[in-house]
Amino acid sequence: MTVSPVTQTVVAELVPEEKQGAIVPVKTKPLIKDYRKSQPGLEYDPLAIAEEYKSQPFLVFKRIFAVLFPVVFFTFGVWWDNRRGVVVKNDSRRASQLRELLTKLGPAYIKIGQALSTRPDLVPPVYLEELTKLQDQLPAFPNEIAYQFIEEELGARPEEIYSELSNQPIAAASLGQVYRGRLKSTGEEVAVKVQRPDLRETITIDLYILRGLAAWAKNKLKRVRSDLVGILDELGSRIFDEMDYIHEGENAERFFGLYGHFKDVYVPKIYWEYTNRRVLTMEWINGVKLTQTEAIKAQGTDARYLIEVGVQCSLRQLLEHGFFHADPHPGNLLVTPDGKLAYLDFGMMSEIQPLQRYGLIEAIVHVVNRDFEGLANDYVKLDFLSSDVDLTPIVPAFANVFANVEGASVSDFNIKSITDDLSELMYEYPFKVPPYYALIIRSLLTLEGIAINIDPSFKVLAEAYPYVSKRLLTDPAPELRTSLRDLLFRDGSFRWNRLENLLKNARGNDEYDLNLVLNQATEFLTSERGELIRNNLVDEIVKALEAFGRSTIYNFTSLLRDRVGLTSLNDSSIISAEQQKTLDHIKRILSILRETRGFDPATFIPQSVQLLVNPGVQRLGQQIAGRLAQKALTKLIRDLLTEEEIKQVIRS
Repeated sequence: MTVSPVTQTVVAELVPEEKQGAIVPVKTKPLIKDYRKSQPGLEYDPLAIAEEYKSQPFLVFKRIFAVLFPVVFFTFGVWWDNRRGVVVKNDSRRASQLRELLTKLGPAYIKIGQALSTRPDLVPPVYLEELTKLQDQLPAFPNEIAYQFIEEELGARPEEIYSELSNQPIAAASLGQVYRGRLKSTGEEVAVKVQRPDLRETITIDLYILRGLAAWAKNKLKRVRSDLVGILDELGSRIFDEMDYIHEGENAERFFGLYGHFKDVYVPKIYWEYTNRRVLTMEWINGVKLTQTEAIKAQGTDARYLIEVGVQCSLRQLLEHGFFHADPHPGNLLVTPDGKLAYLDFGMMSEIQPLQRYGLIEAIVHVVNRDFEGLANDYVKLDFLSSDVDLTPIVPAFANVFANVEGASVSDFNIKSITDDLSELMYEYPFKVPPYYALIIRSLLTLEGIAINIDPSFKVLAEAYPYVSKRLLTDPAPELRTSLRDLLFRDGSFRWNRLENLLKNARGNDEYDLNLVLNQATEFLTSERGELIRNNLVDEIVKALEAFGRSTIYNFTSLLRDRVGLTSLNDSSIISAEQQKTLDHIKRILSILRETRGFDPATFIPQSVQLLVNPGVQRLGQQIAGRLAQKALTKLIRDLLTEEEIKQVIRS
């Protein structure tokens, strides 16, 4: 994790008398997969770790006691304070003790504290202030060890590589500490991240103990259906990735390639010549934490806007590319002087597979549109429910959980609220939490906590749904095309209100392109893949044209009554309430399209001409014309038969 100082830092010159002009060997970027395989212990292997500690029971019990005793002592102290009438939630002494306890227990527990430090809806302000220090204000390890690691990893002494290096670490976090320096070769200002000593040993024993507890709970507690061991292994794998700075450098470059072009997002450069497993040299970022609203305001930047940037970038990470930052706490999100959101610390990253991404998009759409039957099926696709589970009782349970989700503010109805309610459902129904989900929810909860801190009225779904709507309308993936069909059609009827809602929300997304939507819709509807939607849509277009025709005739006859005084005109042209509702939806949709960015009447006519000469569109038009002719002929025959029946009745 890299942060810039709030106050001025004293920087020491490191130019030795005897080694001026020394040439530092230039390292090339390593091939990470080959490198990690060649270094035993760098990849998370729970079976190897288990073998290692099975033969050391005394060490394991010693660690259990070292964790258990201070936790029980602290818990007893809190209980005793409550008995004495002390308001524990306002007790700064206890808050400081909690921070010190987590720090003493080690990196795994520090990360728990870091996660809590972003949740003002869960943690009292006094504790929040203390836990925030776990992000970058942990006790540092001695400079001598850090300099030794630099020399061992980079093959040269620090003063041969850096012309300047801060006397003390600028920041110290759970896995390493950061120095501010300047490269001797180029004069560029850099952040030098050095890993803590004995890190692997501290992490692995805690993972071994927790994994054993998870396996015991899975086997002994029948109500625990989730793969707790798998979830822990996922977290363990990510922590091991975080301990390898070469892997972190690879992640940073991949993150830059995917999201570095995003408006007002900044990703620092990695200096591979001065990076290895335990030392990372990256571009120095001047800035303040995203939660320091007053400092951000003082530099003329809107913190809420940058939260929106963070949410939109997270949506691309989770739902578009699947490669996401799993640890976006305030220490890893800086606001630069020019108003950009800088991402730091790429050690803990994770990936979501395409089918899972599509499933999440479908779930958001079904929540917003109150389609809880569809949502239940989404949970089957996402591996929360097995395919043989009876969804009948689960659908109304979802309706209760998500009853007021749309429009709810983060402070009233947020991801944490949904997660809590779903947790209750998971005990009552046969849900299981897939391993990949743990880091997704951690990332979202952390980002949401920052949003609450900046603006309690921030609406997560209101920010997310325009992007989701855009994806549904423009993404050619078969899974999303099927989801769009299911959203717009139900029991053979077209739901114009859903299309209206999609278009209205999609226009709020900066990347929404109306021309692209029209072109992709045309291509899809005229292809074999769009046959089912095309047939249903033809019926709806015919109904709409018929309603429009009836409405036009009715308006014309009404005008004749008013102006000419004709009273013999019948009311057969009056449209039904349902037809009028459809026409109202179409009018609003046309209004939305006219107000959408990219709509230009000057280019619309040439585009319409191009569409008309499209063979697929011509076939679609013929299909509509044929259906209209069929309806007109049917009506004519019906009217003639009805007229003949009336004449027979009169004759008789």
